Amino acid sequence: MGFGQGLSGLNAASQELDIIGNNIANSGTVGFKSASATFADVYANSKVGLGVQTSSVNQRFSIGTVSGTGNQFDMAIDGAKGFFRMQDSSGNVLYTRNGQFFADKENYIVNAQGQRLTGYGPTGTDLTPIRIPVGNIPPRATDAVSTSTNLDANAEPIDPAAAPFDPADPDSYTHSLPITVYDSLGNPHQLTQYFVKRESDPAATPGQSEWDVYYRLDGNAIDPPLDTSPAQLSFSSSGVLLGGTTQTLAIANPGGANSPADDLSIDLSYAGSTQFGGDFAPDFSQTGYATGEYAGISIGEDGAIVANYTNDQTQVVGYIALADFNNLQGLQPVGGNAWVESAASGQPVMGRPGSNGLATIQGQSVEESNVDMSQELVNMIIAQRTYQANAQTIKTQDQVLQTLITMR
Repeated sequence: MGFGQGLSGLNAASQELDIIGNNIANSGTVGFKSASATFADVYANSKVGLGVQTSSVNQRFSIGTVSGTGNQFDMAIDGAKGFFRMQDSSGNVLYTRNGQFFADKENYIVNAQGQRLTGYGPTGTDLTPIRIPVGNIPPRATDAVSTSTNLDANAEPIDPAAAPFDPADPDSYTHSLPITVYDSLGNPHQLTQYFVKRESDPAATPGQSEWDVYYRLDGNAIDPPLDTSPAQLSFSSSGVLLGGTTQTLAIANPGGANSPADDLSIDLSYAGSTQFGGDFAPDFSQTGYATGEYAGISIGEDGAIVANYTNDQTQVVGYIALADFNNLQGLQPVGGNAWVESAASGQPVMGRPGSNGLATIQGQSVEESNVDMSQELVNMIIAQRTYQANAQTIKTQDQVLQTLITMR
């Protein structure tokens, strides 16, 4: 019996040394989770006991240090709850904490094993492999322009009879503001607004100031009636905009008679404009943009995969999907820093990062191994001493047996 006890102790200590050695070997493996052995005694109708057995090998799913890499495809799960969901070429689903990714030749986000990262579409809930759109983003025609400006209250009014509006004559207008707008093909055009201060009628509009606004697109008149009946802005004696806050421009053939671009309809807003005794200070924005080439991606905390384009536009192409399990110890390790679900782990709870209690994502970073090297070295010394002690029990049993054999 004594030999069996010592042998079981040697086997248990040897397995523990194997586990510690594997932890140390993977101390630099991204997303690796260290393991530890648990032991149990063995009884079989014996008061003394028959030795020890390895009851289980448990993995520690504590969080490793998150470190930056600068790689646009790298991701770290910044929290305890969550695994990346991967799909191999056979359709098998695996789970990992290793966030070292890159784009393959088909523009799917994959890991070193060629498994594809899965997630949700921009609006859908189905899990599919995430693919990077490397083509151009479509242009958008300008349909709204917002102009908020201060018009100089001290400017001299211009008499339309003495100086009728003429874009070529700077004496016929008070201020001008050029803005770049875009047609349906993404071609840029210059929309210029001309602000002209007029002499107000104290009897008709007491305490108010009037401004006319004329428009030109690429130097051409937009709508001839606007030259004879321009848009008008009215300000109170305290410089607050009272009327003429919106204007709609209907522009036919913005690119010329031979251009296939659609007609433009642009809503202009002057909300927030003022007339104070100060310089002309325009602030404007418009909704259109030209086409742009794919430039790269960035990852949001909520798992949003955002494609960036050369025209300064962005587009969400999908969301990372994270999985969590009720029993992490029930996951079956399959190598390559991956696990698969089992009956013991239960089915995965899926969701976007930051939802359902799941962790968030940190882009251009990875989660390092959670191996504590100093603790592993201490564990190694303890396991080594345990191995030596069990070997000593076998040696002692051998000496006792040798004494019995030599007795006469």
